[in-house]
Amino acid sequence: MQVNTEASIRPGRTGGAGPGGQPGGPAARQSAASSDAEKAAALRRMKLLALALLIGMAIIFVVAFALQKQYPWLQYVRAAAEGGMVGALADWFAVTALFKYPMGIKIPHTAIIPRRKDQIGASLGEFVETNFLSEQVVQEKLASMDIARKAGAWLSGPHGADRVAREGAAFIRGAFKVLNDDDVQAVIESMVRKHLLAPPWGPPVGRLAERIFADGHHHTLVDLLVDRTVDWVRDNHETVARLVSDRSPQWVPQFVDGLVGDKVYVEILKFARAVQTDPQHQVRQQIDKYLTDLAQDLQHDPVMIARAEGIKAQVLGDPEVRELASRTWGTIKTALLTAVDDPHSELTIKFKAAVHDFGTRLVVDPELAGKVNAWIGDAAAYLVKTYRSDIAGVITDTVSRWDAEETSQKIELQVGKDLQFIRINGTVVGALAGLAIFAVAHLLFG
Repeated sequence: MQVNTEASIRPGRTGGAGPGGQPGGPAARQSAASSDAEKAAALRRMKLLALALLIGMAIIFVVAFALQKQYPWLQYVRAAAEGGMVGALADWFAVTALFKYPMGIKIPHTAIIPRRKDQIGASLGEFVETNFLSEQVVQEKLASMDIARKAGAWLSGPHGADRVAREGAAFIRGAFKVLNDDDVQAVIESMVRKHLLAPPWGPPVGRLAERIFADGHHHTLVDLLVDRTVDWVRDNHETVARLVSDRSPQWVPQFVDGLVGDKVYVEILKFARAVQTDPQHQVRQQIDKYLTDLAQDLQHDPVMIARAEGIKAQVLGDPEVRELASRTWGTIKTALLTAVDDPHSELTIKFKAAVHDFGTRLVVDPELAGKVNAWIGDAAAYLVKTYRSDIAGVITDTVSRWDAEETSQKIELQVGKDLQFIRINGTVVGALAGLAIFAVAHLLFG
């Protein structure tokens, strides 16, 4: 009988990445290869030890069997060695049958892992999905970790906010490199057309104006206009007199034009000052009424609504909209890039301060930390509930892509060393059982 003492592990096909190779960079692959080499060496040592015990039992059996007539006590040794050989061979068969056909003989119910790897992968995926990817397990684990406080301690530490700012700046720069300016401008232009140009301006402007006029916020503007009017009239006596003179008949004497001009100037100034000093002046009331009617017309009068749409079309035509989108994107892009490239910019300083303050609040405010932990737990539970079948399916799909021989090798590499203890224990237990059986039989039957 021949017992294989090698690990049957082919170079370059160990690890956890399947036929496609191991994931990660060169350092990760080198580390995995080194770990696999150590496991393969340990497996070979354990196989040699189990084989050595079997050979030792066989030698003891031969010697004891040959000399037991001369030395009757060797019968006990022979029985122990015989039991040890039986136990060693039985456990060798059991362990080997998991991974391959013993001695290449296709005995039924052997090479279990290569023949049933797909079922094993499906069962493993179902086991992980049922026992690990459950909402309750994930939420309890996250609750015990208290992620909010740990994250808060890091964010409020000496380097947390700086790290977040650096990573955020790198993300913004990378995003601007990836984004195409024309595409972004097209998106902004489409949003302007959809949300700014497509809806009619009249009704919303009228509603806004109605609230402003109802609250009297326009009175400040009216006061300003009245004050400027009074100032202009007061400082332009000659202009008013000349306007009266220019519009009077030619046959009117010049001194009469002067008298009339002075009188008109005085009356205009008196009228303007009356409007300025009297909040309830008739002119002010007429202005209020006009503005209120205008707000109503903008909401309900089709003619006024059409006029507002015409003004909108004149102000924001196609060229103006494209120019607006271009300027908006250019301004945003330049401002953000300038801010993130400067560690002392106002945006960067305020962002770091906000991150630091948020981290501090997570540490000192149990209510906020509890809310954040609850949000994290709910989000994780939702992801697990929604995608746990897909996550567990990764195990099933990965195992199904492995070929049968490689699957057997991978599993043997991971657990084969421990399984060799079964062979060793079987040898020892078999020897003790053989010795006990023989001793009892000899005691009873002589």
